[in-house]
Amino acid sequence: MKALLSRQVGGPETLTFEDVEDPAPGPGQVLIAMRACGLNFPDALLIRDLYQLRPPRPFSPGGEVAGIVLDVGRDVTHVRAGDRVLAMPGWGGLATRVVADAATCVKIPAAMSFEHGATLLVTYGTVHYGLSRRARIRADESLLVLGAGGGIGSAAVELGRACGAKVIAAASTQAKVDMAMSRGATAGFVYPTGEAANDGRQLAQLFKANCGAQGVEVVCDPVGGAYAEPALRSMAWGGRYLVIGFAAGEIPRIPLNLPLLKGCDIQGVLYGAHAQRDPAAMAVEIEELMALYLAGSIRPHVSARFTLSQGGDAIAAIASRQALGKLVVCNEE
Repeated sequence: MKALLSRQVGGPETLTFEDVEDPAPGPGQVLIAMRACGLNFPDALLIRDLYQLRPPRPFSPGGEVAGIVLDVGRDVTHVRAGDRVLAMPGWGGLATRVVADAATCVKIPAAMSFEHGATLLVTYGTVHYGLSRRARIRADESLLVLGAGGGIGSAAVELGRACGAKVIAAASTQAKVDMAMSRGATAGFVYPTGEAANDGRQLAQLFKANCGAQGVEVVCDPVGGAYAEPALRSMAWGGRYLVIGFAAGEIPRIPLNLPLLKGCDIQGVLYGAHAQRDPAAMAVEIEELMALYLAGSIRPHVSARFTLSQGGDAIAAIASRQALGKLVVCNEE
């Protein structure tokens, strides 16, 4: 089979496209013929050894896939060869054959394309868990989404709209804000990048001006960096701040007097750990996402498609924060 491999620590340019032996599923595992692999910001961190998980090399990046089941290991009964499925292997997705734990493998309906199946679990699953289980957002509340043009951000815009919240989209370019507005945000604004983002006072004023005098009840933050504290200062009393990631490249240091003064919660949203610790809850959440998809309430925005050998280019686009929505590597084998 073909695979895009990380053999050394480094950026996308270090990945090599190679022939490797076909894998076989072990007990509780599923072997999938990959048709689409959705890429996410953690893939760019994983190959640089900057992610919290570090798989042994060589490995293929790519944490979510969709395709056709080729074989199943012992004790796997809910899927069988020939089924159309999505799965969340964590890594290994940029290969023509992918082994995934059966617990993360879910049948997809005929109405769902492989591209959409491969872009549902990591982003929409993370945000759905964060909004519905952690923040317990209500229809009458407001939601500020940072990085609203990216994969997590665009999913948050759609899921916020689907639950009836007022969504405020914040992003680094007007094009990203415009995309978020087209997908259901009711308001939006562009925040500065580079050196201009280091002026915390002006940044806080910008956030407060766009979030209103009462502030926002929920913040979805996959960006971190200099934007976290201004967003936290823009929260309403009793709000919930969802920490999802640090696409800005820096883990922020938050003054603890802010949650004291705001009476707010700062909540971590680590979907992979949640899925491992409570697979039954994850299964229910996936059913809810499938229902939203079939109802037309959510629809992943795939802005670009790549071949398997071009997977490094896709990861580079994500790492540079140039991607709109989701990028997908397709395999037509």
